[in-house]
Amino acid sequence: MSIQVSPLNLERYELKYLISPDLVEPISRFVEAYCFMDHFSEVAEDKYYTINSLYLDSPSYYILRFKERANAFSFNMRIRSYGAGTTPPYFFEVKYKVREFVKKKRAKVSVARWQDILNFDLIPEGLDEGSRSNLEDFLRQKITYNVAPVILTQYRRKAYISHVDDYARVTFDRDLRFHEVDAWTVTPNEKLLSHYDHPDSFEEPGKCVVLELKCEKKIPLWMIDLIRRFGLVSGSFSKFGNSMATHLGIPDVTSPGILYR
Repeated sequence: MSIQVSPLNLERYELKYLISPDLVEPISRFVEAYCFMDHFSEVAEDKYYTINSLYLDSPSYYILRFKERANAFSFNMRIRSYGAGTTPPYFFEVKYKVREFVKKKRAKVSVARWQDILNFDLIPEGLDEGSRSNLEDFLRQKITYNVAPVILTQYRRKAYISHVDDYARVTFDRDLRFHEVDAWTVTPNEKLLSHYDHPDSFEEPGKCVVLELKCEKKIPLWMIDLIRRFGLVSGSFSKFGNSMATHLGIPDVTSPGILYR
């Protein structure tokens, strides 16, 4: 089976649900009638692989404030790595969201010293045209919003890819952890990582796994059947927003002046 890689420019719907851990297996069995496990889950011993995301924001937390106050539109900027985060490739991403519709632009960078891109605005040689264009856009946004590293998140993901649709994915994310960071790094410090997925702290106690259904133009019928069969109720969950709120120790990040310290 060939390794499927997400395109550099992606537009899709993302439906999010908080579920209890005991629903992961029955939903997985249902999904497996329409999907195969993605390569990275397939080769992982426990079927979950590790994703690290370095999120950026301005000194006044402009992106976080904008995200929490916007009625529909929001965006974030991050640098993503997989596994231990010590080897390429690295992905520079800007993600825009209008309600459940997402537009993501990413640049794949395979150089070890990726920090030079941020420190000196250097574009590595040998990038394909799509990555070069998206990386240039990322650097423009970095300057426009004066962003720097604020938080590093890590989670474990099990993922499925549809074999009956042009594009559809199902992902389960668990073990959501984070730590504050002020350096260009996508390698978490295990000693600093803290959970922000405590079952009692979520809106619905006991539901600490994030299930995402992702598709392009319309929701496949089998996804609708899945939603109905398991009584799923769509909600909003942001790894960036929730980890930042936990880190800052505040229930409402939109409170006037609370982020200006």
